[in-house]
Amino acid sequence: MVIKQFRGSPEEADLRRADSLAREIFSDVANKWAFLIIETLGERTLRFSELRNEVEGISHKMLTQNLRMLERNGLVERKVHPTVPPRVEYTLTEPGQALRATVDGMCGWTHQYLGHIEASRSRFDA
Repeated sequence: MVIKQFRGSPEEADLRRADSLAREIFSDVANKWAFLIIETLGERTLRFSELRNEVEGISHKMLTQNLRMLERNGLVERKVHPTVPPRVEYTLTEPGQALRATVDGMCGWTHQYLGHIEASRSRFDA
């Protein structure tokens, strides 16, 4: 696994460059499961099983992978409570909450243009 590092200013993070750390981060967070997890955790702190129940259709494996990726990128905080059995909770960090504003915008856009997109698909597929 190649670990990219960024040593310049944020303005120099060019998504068009193949070796850009910004592109890797964008790729990480711009997937349907990450969007749904961010949207769901934006409402409250949740345990793994609660989160899995809230994000319909996500498998245990995909939830685990996406939570680890979001935690690695500093967007989700994982807190383990020393109980028997251990209780693990997930919450958005400050950068995660800031990203949620973008996710909310995407959700709003989807709701606004859903009918248009559905009609366009029908015309295209005919």
